[in-house]
Amino acid sequence: MNARPAEQPQDRASRGLWFGVAAYGLWGVLPIYFKAIDQVGAIDIVAHRVLWSVPFLFLLLFVFGGMADFKRVIRKPRTIGLLAVTAVLIGINWLLYVYAVVSGHILAGSLGYYLNPLVNVLMGRLFLKERLSWLQWAAVAIAALGISGLAFQAVGQLWISLTLAVTFATYGLLRKIAPVDATSGLTVETSLILPLALAWLVWGIAAGRPMFGTGGFEMTMLLLAGVATTVPLVLFTAAARRLRYSTLGMLQFLAPTLQFICAVFLYGEAFTRWHAIAFGSIWLALALYVIALVRNAKAAAAPMPPE
Repeated sequence: MNARPAEQPQDRASRGLWFGVAAYGLWGVLPIYFKAIDQVGAIDIVAHRVLWSVPFLFLLLFVFGGMADFKRVIRKPRTIGLLAVTAVLIGINWLLYVYAVVSGHILAGSLGYYLNPLVNVLMGRLFLKERLSWLQWAAVAIAALGISGLAFQAVGQLWISLTLAVTFATYGLLRKIAPVDATSGLTVETSLILPLALAWLVWGIAAGRPMFGTGGFEMTMLLLAGVATTVPLVLFTAAARRLRYSTLGMLQFLAPTLQFICAVFLYGEAFTRWHAIAFGSIWLALALYVIALVRNAKAAAAPMPPE
């Protein structure tokens, strides 16, 4: 069998961009999914997310020929150790995010994912030695100022926002450096936390709780939780391996903006003056950052002057 041709740098970046947009777009509308079953407990929902993600991921591995890579990964203790850490991080992130949605704190979750790009940029600079231009630093500063207003307004739920930002930024950083492809890595992660999910569901069933919901609609939504969970995460990890981490961080603004829209216009959460200031600041920052990226791309493509 012939090996697949390596991605060209331009194609790699382009595909990474589309993967990132798709992942964050799906995450942006995910509150609608969880809000539809907000009578189910957050831990129950996360347990189903893990349980039904595992068979779906193995199906993806089988269909797209990823089983060989999965077997290679599970033979490497150091890689398994790294993925055990990312499994804990994504488990915490899932649980806290679902809790924020079903408890009526979608805006706090949105703030957490607005903070995430700033943490991404900081980690990219500290750990990956990525350089930022003055325009990119200006974008980060403007976004930070806008978000600080939201943090002041939502101080009661700030712990939700900060935990979401730090856990997901750290997850993305570790997955970027982990020597494993998107689907195989996520399969290992969910398999590692599957015993906990199964134990929780079995305990609930033994206690007589309705662990599969109280009706056909809730049961169907819980059974589809694996698909809803897996698809954007696979897209995200594929994007993370193709893009600069700071660029990936700025794409992050798409998801919390959609979450923000859901919170305010679909579910009636309060929209304050601080929200308006932060919203405008963040999109101004994103515009500046995109301009900087375009400038950098043009500078890189310009021919060198003769000596």
